[in-house]
Amino acid sequence: MPLVEQYPELSFAWNDALSSLREEAAQKQYEGCLVSEEIMQSLTDMNEQRQDGQRLNLIRQQLADLKPRTDFPYIQPNGLDEIRQQRPEGPRQLNLDLSQAELLDKFHGAWTGRAAGCALGKPVELMGILGQKAGKGRARIKTYLQARQQWPLQDYFSGESSDNSDLTIMCAQSWRENIAYMEPDDDIHYSLIALHILEQVGADFGWQDVADAWNTCLPYSAICTAETQAILNYNLCVPRLRRHNNHATPEFTRSFNNPYREWIGAQIRADGWAYCCAGNPELAAEFAWRDAHWTHTANGIYGEMFMAAMIAAAFVEADPKRLVAIGLSEIPRNCKLAEAVNESLEWISQCPTFEDFMQRLDDKYVEMSGVHTINNALVVVMSLFYGDMNPDQTIATSVMAGLDTDCNGATVGSIVGINSGQKNFGGVLKAPLNDTIKPLVFGFQEITMEELAQRTLKVHQKINATAD
Repeated sequence: MPLVEQYPELSFAWNDALSSLREEAAQKQYEGCLVSEEIMQSLTDMNEQRQDGQRLNLIRQQLADLKPRTDFPYIQPNGLDEIRQQRPEGPRQLNLDLSQAELLDKFHGAWTGRAAGCALGKPVELMGILGQKAGKGRARIKTYLQARQQWPLQDYFSGESSDNSDLTIMCAQSWRENIAYMEPDDDIHYSLIALHILEQVGADFGWQDVADAWNTCLPYSAICTAETQAILNYNLCVPRLRRHNNHATPEFTRSFNNPYREWIGAQIRADGWAYCCAGNPELAAEFAWRDAHWTHTANGIYGEMFMAAMIAAAFVEADPKRLVAIGLSEIPRNCKLAEAVNESLEWISQCPTFEDFMQRLDDKYVEMSGVHTINNALVVVMSLFYGDMNPDQTIATSVMAGLDTDCNGATVGSIVGINSGQKNFGGVLKAPLNDTIKPLVFGFQEITMEELAQRTLKVHQKINATAD
């Protein structure tokens, strides 16, 4: 009897494997490989009624054997030394001329901004991601707000009904009517994980420390896409009886059955490392690389390094142009992310509104996943300019743009929260959170952002003393 008949549940596994392989084909094309028409047609023809495991495995191997074409114009290494060889000139370390009280205020603002941005974007995350084609997610968010006379967005989303729209939002704990704290979310969890690792292990942490922290501190259900596959790959290398060492390698964990390796998952993990490297964008980018390179490749890695460098620089620099330039100085000059960011700066100079900018983005990246590194990184960049670095306005701009709304809102929130500090955060987004986060990270079940700021300051002081 075939296994699928013996265990009908395996039909879901088949569909998931087929979907993953289709994503792998798209990823291979993105990496500059020529995927044959035969492979693409086979993936199109196969469905749940045609469960040909042998054919599926053959295609998987054929895709794994593909190499980028010789005329692929990008240089996109995965190793830290190789990345640094390809990066442009940069400041590497900035003069952090802040008192302890000023630095503490900026750490507090960073955690507040990240939480506020995440909470603002959570209710429309799926709306933004699933409707990303040609800007449909952005249009649906606008329609939802206009039906309630709440466009442009200036406060948390309201869940009140409207006769003019059948659109619904999710995450009721983050609605305007209910919000009282930052509810669990991976965009907060990973920042807490970074703080935990730096407290427990210190600045010499390695990628396996990150993987082990996920195993001990995060429920498996709280992670997604590339992270889900990478930690599964990691644990596949641990014998069930745990009598031997883990034999996992980053090359295996980031690549095996992982077509999501250039999606946004690493980019959203930059903040906790960057806070503790305040004023030191090079070290922040290195920490981000250690965190990213076992789950992601190429632009997936660079997204986290780019954001980490910008966030670390935000403790010193307030000019968006300067922040972006510092971020670019820590990633390869000739990678797809750098190319896209540089083009986005041209769009900003030409587009009078963020919606004009987003139309160009949507037109160019219409086929790109709504949770890819590239398109979401551009949302972060443009929001800093069109939001004028004002906390509420900048965060709201990133959410109104669509795509991965809570991820982008959180990253933008970190930058503007650092820039303003807790005392000058202002607006309406800070107060409803009551300075409280209630995550699903073991050891952080409920914690104030003030305490997180104090703990971040202690870690930063240790790292700074070591760096000196």
